[in-house]
Amino acid sequence: MTDAPASFDLVPGAAASPVILHVPHSSRAVPAGVRPGIVLSDAELERELDHMTDAHTAEIAGAAAALAGRTPWRFVNRTSRLVVDPERFPDEREEMAAVGMGAVYTRTSHREVLREDGTDPGPLIERYFRPYARAMTEAVADRLAATGRAVVLDVHSYPSEPLPYELHGGGPRPPVCLGTDGFHTPPALLAAAREAFAPCGETGLDSPFAGTYVPLDFYERRAEVGALMVEIRRDTYMTEPGGPAGPGLPRLAAALAALVDAVSGRPSP
Repeated sequence: MTDAPASFDLVPGAAASPVILHVPHSSRAVPAGVRPGIVLSDAELERELDHMTDAHTAEIAGAAAALAGRTPWRFVNRTSRLVVDPERFPDEREEMAAVGMGAVYTRTSHREVLREDGTDPGPLIERYFRPYARAMTEAVADRLAATGRAVVLDVHSYPSEPLPYELHGGGPRPPVCLGTDGFHTPPALLAAAREAFAPCGETGLDSPFAGTYVPLDFYERRAEVGALMVEIRRDTYMTEPGGPAGPGLPRLAAALAALVDAVSGRPSP
């Protein structure tokens, strides 16, 4: 047994929907069994969560799902990325390991110590990372089996000013950044995203964050799996760094719903 809550939820959508809204970084929850390995004080931890949590993105995804003509599926991380980051590689392939932010972070957003050097990431990888990866793989496989394709839309946010951990923070920071992959982001998906988010301001490409999330079983193997990362600049919908949502949130949810509709199709009348 463990004190940890369920580390993710798969919220079912319409049987005919190929879309999975993936929300990996919205939670602030740090299970009691994980907390002793983090060296920050409680106040320091709260500040770090303010900086690193993609606040309110689960709300945006939930509101978009409710608005969509064909309800997408939602895969939502229920623990903080400070527990494990499910979108990192758990090995030497991960470039963010250079700043102490592989699958298990050892440094903070300001490159200070989060976990002691020499911390064994293995237990956290086994308890949180691998079950999450398996479940996401199964969710994508299920959409492929049911509809012949899957579209993973990653829902993220990012601060209006770069944080010290960012490896590519010197480029543009548009209201909406679209992260792409050369294999899994077809031109039609990107075009649909640009159109859907046009009411929210400028959309940029792969800056300050690039790439998409695709489970490794399908990565560069199954072109039927489409993927796009939606990075929303936080000042467009909330008070930074960790404050309440504002009037921009419903507009972004409507835009995300429009994208879902564009790529999944509305139900037949």
